[in-house]
Amino acid sequence: MHELEPYYKWRELYVAAEDEASPFFGREYSEMYLSNTVYNYYIHPQWDEFGSATLYLKVLFVSYDANYAIIEFIGEWNDAIYNDVMHLYRNVIEEFMLHDITHFILIGENVLNFHSGGSDYYEEWFDNIGDGWIVGLNFRQHVVDEFCSENIDYYIAFKGEFDDFNWRSFLPDQLFGEINSVVNKRLGM
Repeated sequence: MHELEPYYKWRELYVAAEDEASPFFGREYSEMYLSNTVYNYYIHPQWDEFGSATLYLKVLFVSYDANYAIIEFIGEWNDAIYNDVMHLYRNVIEEFMLHDITHFILIGENVLNFHSGGSDYYEEWFDNIGDGWIVGLNFRQHVVDEFCSENIDYYIAFKGEFDDFNWRSFLPDQLFGEINSVVNKRLGM
């Protein structure tokens, strides 16, 4: 797992550690020292910890003009034991919402499992983004099934076009435009 790096081809466009509005501003990374683990396997040092014991992320891009953030995840999303959504919401999402970020693209192809602990924080997140949206891209089918079995798909859009989306072929603004178009079609706008 230590070889699974966060997507890095947009680094010339955005680096969370250099964004004063980012909760990861000022973070320094080691390319040699591995310290974070998922299932006792070390992960690449570029992944950011945010309070979860099993889930890590990388903010790939934020546009304060278009009000969106693209966040990639790795690990086990475990709300039942570690309340990962609370840590995500309080330590990352709320910080971006202070700067009017209301659209969130969550990339989940490296999320291995999901264990639900309720939907309160998802509901709060959804309620606080007004006309915004939350989309889950490329989550594994069994993970999406678990989210859906707890009705969290009411708050995060999964399935359909979002199951196998070739997001790496886009620049961030293009990706946002494509996702926004799909969401608007789903909503009949």
